[in-house]
Order: sequence, then structure tokens, then C-alpha cells
Amino acid sequence: MFIDEAFVKFREMQMGKGGMMKGQDLASTFSFLRPNDLVWNYVVGNYLKGETPPPFDLLYWNSDATNLPGPFYAWYLRNTYLENRFVKPEAATVCGEKIDFRKLDLPVYIYGSREDHIVPIGGSYASTQHLPGKKRFVMGASGHIAGVINPPAANKRCHWVREDGKFPTTPDEWIAGAKEQPGSWWTDWSKWLKGNAGKLIPAPKTYGKGTKYKAIEPAPGRYVKAKA
Repeated sequence: MFIDEAFVKFREMQMGKGGMMKGQDLASTFSFLRPNDLVWNYVVGNYLKGETPPPFDLLYWNSDATNLPGPFYAWYLRNTYLENRFVKPEAATVCGEKIDFRKLDLPVYIYGSREDHIVPIGGSYASTQHLPGKKRFVMGASGHIAGVINPPAANKRCHWVREDGKFPTTPDEWIAGAKEQPGSWWTDWSKWLKGNAGKLIPAPKTYGKGTKYKAIEPAPGRYVKAKA
């Protein structure tokens, strides 16, 4: 994604000191990153041809938008896109703490979808160049949603892995040395988790911790009923 500084400044003036970024507006922004498939396809079918859109579970999920606080949205655009501060040691500050990924000391599993229009494969792969220590990168087929939620039982699509532990500078170089595997990437993730997880313990029977934190109401909670 490319964001120009004038756009960010405009957004900061609009909502950086208050207000709200409506979920509907944010959803439209993401749709126009892939307009042929997510915008004009439905303009032609629904408006020009008068067709009823076929049921599509992914689009239903995509329509569940969330409002964002204006100052947070403006901060996010500037720090993560325009100035890319998170990859610069101690350039970004969150809750009073300077962020420095060089200090991370934990195994990392990095996933990227090959046709993702929101997190392009180059962006997800770039994490391998900035995160230290033990890491694994896996690329799945399809896009931002379908590639991620593809379960093993469906026996669809595929994913790519590379076992030599090398992380070249570009994703194309990594792909050149990767092998295609059939089916969901979840199976690879499951094996990785098993090798890096600690001792298994029984799942808690109640939510919260003791009597200090009690459940307010049954899931999913009243907030999901609020219209964006």
C-alpha cells in the first residue's frame, strides 16, 4: 500500500485530535485496493444487470466493519505506513515504551498470502529481515481472507515452505528456493506450535481469574450488536 503525506495530514486534521473513523469508510478503502474484484464486479452485476449477489461467506465477514478512534487511526497511518517507524529501532513509542524488534527473544512464525491485497506478500515477507532469532516463513495461496482461513479438512489450495533456514532479501528469491505443499498451511503451523509450545495443561472451565474478574454476559457480548 502506498500512502501520500498529504493524505495523512488531511486525515490528521480531520480526526487526529478527536472524532472517529467509521468502519464503513475503512471497509471501502480496503475494497478499493482491489477495485476490479471488490467494487466494479458488483456494480456491473448488481446495478447494470440487476442480478442478485450470490451468497458468499467471505463477503459477509468482510462487511462486519469496526469503528476506530480518530487519533488512533491517524497515529497508525503515520507510524506504520507513511514513516514505517516500527522497523527503525526505538523510532516508535507505544504506551511510553520505545519499540525495538531487535530485542525480541522468542520463536516467530510468519505467514503471508500470495495474492493478499491488504498485506502484500512483500510486506509480510519483509518481517523476516527485521525479526531476530528462530523464525519460519510460510506462504499460502489465495488472498487476505481465503488464504488464511483455509482449513485442512477442505483439502483445497496449497502453501509453500523452505527448509534450508535461509531468508534472502526479496520474496521472489525465497520463493525460488521454496517447495509447494498441497492443502492448508495450518498443518505446518500445528507442527511448528507443537515443537515450540510448553507443557500442555487442561483448559480452564470458567472465564476470568478466580472471583476477581467475572463474565459480564454470554459471548459474543452486546457490543457486536451495535451498528458501525
